Amino acid sequence: MPSAVDEILEKLKTFGYEAYVVGGCVRDCIMGKTPHDWDIATNALPNEVIECFKEYKVIETGLKHGTVTVLIDGTHYEITTFRIDGDYLDNRRPDNVTFTRSIKEDLSRRDFTINAIAYNPAKRIIDPFGGCKDIENKKVRCVGNPNKRFGEDALRILRALRFSSVLGFEIEKDTALSIHKNKNLLLSISAERIRVELCKLLMGTNAKYILESFHDVLSVFIPEIKSMVGFGQNNPYHHLDVWRHTIQTIISAKEDIFVRLSLLFHDIGKPLCYSQDANGIGHFYGHQKKSADLAHKIMQRLRFDNKTIAKVGKLVLYHDTSLQPQPKQIRRLLNKIGPDNFRLLLWIKRADICGQAPHLKDERLILIDKVEQCMMEILQQGQCFSLEGLDIDGRDLVDLGVKGPLIGKILNKLLEMVIDEEIENRHSNLIAKAKELIKT
Repeated sequence: MPSAVDEILEKLKTFGYEAYVVGGCVRDCIMGKTPHDWDIATNALPNEVIECFKEYKVIETGLKHGTVTVLIDGTHYEITTFRIDGDYLDNRRPDNVTFTRSIKEDLSRRDFTINAIAYNPAKRIIDPFGGCKDIENKKVRCVGNPNKRFGEDALRILRALRFSSVLGFEIEKDTALSIHKNKNLLLSISAERIRVELCKLLMGTNAKYILESFHDVLSVFIPEIKSMVGFGQNNPYHHLDVWRHTIQTIISAKEDIFVRLSLLFHDIGKPLCYSQDANGIGHFYGHQKKSADLAHKIMQRLRFDNKTIAKVGKLVLYHDTSLQPQPKQIRRLLNKIGPDNFRLLLWIKRADICGQAPHLKDERLILIDKVEQCMMEILQQGQCFSLEGLDIDGRDLVDLGVKGPLIGKILNKLLEMVIDEEIENRHSNLIAKAKELIKT
């Protein structure tokens, strides 16, 4: 533990109180991970905690719920009185709390056994609900009755999925059954909180298990997923239905949230675009645009920021673009989406290939490597693919007597010609061509 945490525990002990580190920090330590935060629980009442730390910087952050924050060496440490929660009328937070002197009663109100463990140097591990055993067996299990736990706070449903995905744990049977049973309680949870948990679980090592086993839960807030599940693609390029293909792409992808969100949505419009030809082969014409439109609506609904919505929407729109290691084509696409998005698009295409028919995988991945090499050469050589790289600008055109919207039109025409290698990106050449364009 950090020395400041030891200091807090020792200070409370000196004043005759019990104090423990609790929750996720204990779980992480048992798993050999470094905790991000350290939460302390004590039988001292909030006013008693304040008295104990009167020589420190104290912030009365949540006295109603028994929490006092102490600042030590620039770091905030929350100290919360042992408590029993009252009724959860909004399926999110208790309307009131009752303070208790019992650490076991405090642990009994927590969500999962793996988070209901306490520790201090004197008494060591306090684990009344078998959390250590569940960590050993890699299980996410509710403390007590799972229906009661989820009824108190519906966000715990997504927290269970997130812990399972991130920690690589399986969700215990009764807890899993309760998640399915109570999934519609998520309708009472804010979009912002759902978004946070969704992003975390998508980044987890165990995301495949969650996406396969709990797609009905995700469909509560992304109902567009329902039509993907079991929707066969009926063509030689795919051996999986749309949802299973989507899952395979996500777990094959680079650990980047923009990439994984893009893959979650990249084929979400396919069921709405399905058609069959005379030979019974399935096609999804226009699914890129439809998927991008749906991704935009879903992400707005989940209160994503505008930058993320725009970035993911663009990646979804271009995810199925046929790429070849041809400088002209690559410069055109660099112009449309920029180098950063181009790099992410290549990761998306690699993951997409990993979810397609296996016999095509190696050949297609080699092609993407060649495209990436071509892109790198364009960037390293400083080849022009944007107005910023053009060796002429608006001031040059103004000097030639050009005014208004015509400036932009001529610059874009010159850029198009440079990208297509119709003219060299040299100032003198561009000025000469601009004069020609002015006359026409």
